[in-house]
Amino acid sequence: MARVFVTGSSDGLGLMAARLLIEEGHRVVLHGRNDRRSRDAVAAAPGGEGVVTGDLSTIAGARSVAEAVNKLGRFDAVIHNAGISYREARRVETEPGVPIIFAVNVLAPYILTALIEKPRRLVYVSSGMHRRVQPRMDDLLWTKRAWNGTAAYAESKLCDVLIAFAVARRWKDLKSNALEPGWVPTKMGGPYAPGDLRQGSLTQAWLATSDDPLAQSTGAYFYHQNLCAPNSIAGDVGTQEALLAECRRISGVPLG
Repeated sequence: MARVFVTGSSDGLGLMAARLLIEEGHRVVLHGRNDRRSRDAVAAAPGGEGVVTGDLSTIAGARSVAEAVNKLGRFDAVIHNAGISYREARRVETEPGVPIIFAVNVLAPYILTALIEKPRRLVYVSSGMHRRVQPRMDDLLWTKRAWNGTAAYAESKLCDVLIAFAVARRWKDLKSNALEPGWVPTKMGGPYAPGDLRQGSLTQAWLATSDDPLAQSTGAYFYHQNLCAPNSIAGDVGTQEALLAECRRISGVPLG
């Protein structure tokens, strides 16, 4: 039995992964960005061990989530599932100067990774769209470019893979992997998405808890429980380190 924390688990893939883990007998702590979403998560995933509330779109909110998680004791796995959609047509900032897509999709998992007591496994949810972009390390906050929600989302999902691979390289005492769930019919993906919703959530749960040797890989990228080639840039150590440095500069939180 594993103890797992799942961010963004009040609906969508995060909720499905949490339910699956609970059904398998694991101890799951849920997450909602506010009290209402946390109540939704608890109601939708009966049998969970508890819930942590916090807004991951701000640095203070991400810090508070990490603090609350640490008060609950060490976890075996953390699934970084929470995300903001590419349908964000205009630049929105909850944290001043930081687009909300970057804040939730990149900065929050970075801060949680840095501040939550190290689990045995870390799982980062990316997207196949990450292959379409080149990272702009000189403009991650989109101050030099005209805003493009789709490109910002794709870039953020590439950053998630960079973080996963950087952590795997730096921290040899844990397993750190990324995955793409596919284009699935969630609130984010839209009702006409053709992908297999169950497979999207299954891979998250599998990477967090399975004894399958493949699921115990580290520094790998998956699609539907199979190894998959990510954007080749994700393996570039210089780019990984540049991203970590920028996340540290913006958040004030060192990875260690």
